[in-house]
Amino acid sequence: MNALVDNNFANSAVQQRGLLRFITAGSVDDGKSTLIGRLLFDSKGIFADQLDAISRARHKRTVGDMIDLSLLTDGLEAEREQGITIDVAYRYFATPKRKFIIADAPGHEQYTRNMVTGASTADAVIILIDVSKVKVDEQGKAELLIQTKRHSTIAQLLQIQHVIVAVNKMDLVNYDRAVYDRIVDAYTSFAATLGLKDIHTLPMSALAGDNVVVRSEHMSWYQGPTLIELLESLSVYDDEHAAALRFPVQLVARHNGHEAQDFRGYIGRIEAGSVRKGDKLTVLPSGQTATVKDILTLDGSLDQASAGKSVTILLEEFLDISRGDMLVAADAPAQLLKNFSADVCWLSEEPLDLRRRYWLKHTTRQVAAKISSIESLLDINTQVRETASELKLNGIARLGITVQQPLAADAYQQLRATGSFILIDEVTHQTVAAGMIRLD
Repeated sequence: MNALVDNNFANSAVQQRGLLRFITAGSVDDGKSTLIGRLLFDSKGIFADQLDAISRARHKRTVGDMIDLSLLTDGLEAEREQGITIDVAYRYFATPKRKFIIADAPGHEQYTRNMVTGASTADAVIILIDVSKVKVDEQGKAELLIQTKRHSTIAQLLQIQHVIVAVNKMDLVNYDRAVYDRIVDAYTSFAATLGLKDIHTLPMSALAGDNVVVRSEHMSWYQGPTLIELLESLSVYDDEHAAALRFPVQLVARHNGHEAQDFRGYIGRIEAGSVRKGDKLTVLPSGQTATVKDILTLDGSLDQASAGKSVTILLEEFLDISRGDMLVAADAPAQLLKNFSADVCWLSEEPLDLRRRYWLKHTTRQVAAKISSIESLLDINTQVRETASELKLNGIARLGITVQQPLAADAYQQLRATGSFILIDEVTHQTVAAGMIRLD
């Protein structure tokens, strides 16, 4: 197992990397908040007044003078009082090699919706496993907790590029390698049923700092990278830049009516691909063709702009284009969908009602939607899709969806930005589900 880790680390090692967004996940009390606190503390990402404040906190759960590092992310009074994470907390830190944005997700099943939100933009996920909670069956195999399986399943559905399995609290089992290997074998078997491929594993203790930033003196049998070395080495595949242009129109800008020359600009964020002056585009869903006249930003005109850039696009033609339309490359348009299938994570305490209508929010477009069918429900334990007549909180199902107006969309596995959506309750206006369009 260590040889596999070493090879993965060597193949992906690069001296300088860009920004990495990652999320911590796992079951309750697996040490997610403590791990982030340890990363911030050991990488010198904490100010002195922050340390002083948490050292005097009345809800500190550590013994003696030891600092409760979990309080760096668990900022809500309810979180500190109960010793749990409720909301997603974002933290920023940097090392000489890389910048990071961390999302600390709750472990409780009832807050799965928060985990989905935090994971939706992550490049990597750290799945923590508490060695003290893992039971062993009669055959001597480790049994993973349901939340470990649920968060791993969500990571696979959201197509997070890298999965790091951090076997935590090794100090509680005297750094026993056999315990670590048993857990890794169990997770590897489960990951195979999910189809997870880029998996890195390491033993650690977030509370004691073993193999987080500083290499552990207690686990000489582990020859792989520390967590921070691994995070610094991960490559982030920039599929959005290589894809065809996808530009959802967020706003149409006009001048104040007193200019001699008419001005009509289309404002938005380039979700994929790039655009140049003179490019031929297609406007969806109308299918009209257009030519790029200019690309404007606050800093002036650009000859070209790429994914991630917010710009105003001017066209040569005068066309009927409004918020929710999408400008795409003429030679690689998105598909127009009115009926499609999608994998959905249900986030509402109210179960899905097939008789109701929902609002579907896709990029900048919002349309009325009807759930036509529950095609299958995913069993988290077995990864088998079963027939079902209902979908409840935290359930993951494949649904058939019909929308009132066509959506210019791509399959989620091809492009996350234009393959994802949320469902909104028409009456309460609450977000009830997050979905991923499947066109296979």
